[in-house]
Amino acid sequence: MIRSLRTVGEDAGVFCRLYVLLGAGLWVQARAGCPAGCKCPLESRTVLCVAAGLLEVPRELPLETVSLHLEHNLIHTIPEDAFQDLLHLQDLYLSHNKIDSLATRALRHLSTELRLLDLSNNQLRHARWEEFGVTRAKVRLYHNPWHCDCNLQQLMEGLYLEPETVNQIVCKSSVRGINEGSRWDDSAAAASHIGQPLVKLLDSGVNFCSLQRRTTDVAMLITMFLWFFMVIVYVVYYVRQNRPQDTNYHLNQQVVNRNKSVESRNEESARQIY
Repeated sequence: MIRSLRTVGEDAGVFCRLYVLLGAGLWVQARAGCPAGCKCPLESRTVLCVAAGLLEVPRELPLETVSLHLEHNLIHTIPEDAFQDLLHLQDLYLSHNKIDSLATRALRHLSTELRLLDLSNNQLRHARWEEFGVTRAKVRLYHNPWHCDCNLQQLMEGLYLEPETVNQIVCKSSVRGINEGSRWDDSAAAASHIGQPLVKLLDSGVNFCSLQRRTTDVAMLITMFLWFFMVIVYVVYYVRQNRPQDTNYHLNQQVVNRNKSVESRNEESARQIY
């Protein structure tokens, strides 16, 4: 009986080892071609490319990657298709790079399982909501030289920003807000935003999107005025160009009618004589 139990236990152990090896084999197959300079630990499905001197996001990443570390590299931009094949990605670390631009829809292909997106400590000045898509991940955007405008305001309102770091999203430059009262013409108004947390400015009543809408309305009014002015100029020009021709035409018609009338009277007088 004991020997049978030992046999069953040994068989179960062999089965477990085979199962582990099979799973590992599938992971190795999925991660074939671990990027140069990176480490891909077998057990964690993590890709470590920290301080690897990378100039761009690696192209051939293991498909089953759950956590991707690309911190402390020299990456300048994020192409649109950089992460579209990583369907199980949960944590994406891109901090301490040189990222200054995001391709259109660069982050829209991120997995719906994504929990953390770290873009802190880069060179981002502009970003739009369209570049992030509908991600529900916690996002870090602090320590970037942000230009505070309507696009950044909408991005802040749409993303789930990490609460601990939201006050570190600071304006390096900005446009003037519409609710700044008499400071509208003051050249120091925009400068007063420099070094201020964006969330603090928004809480104080500054609204960069209202400014954009007002600027658009003014531009439309100016365009309509110019169009109306051009129509008036054209009408005046047309009238002036055609007025002499109309006058000559009427004069000629009067002369012709007068000549016809004289001829008719002459003919009538000639009949009476004969």
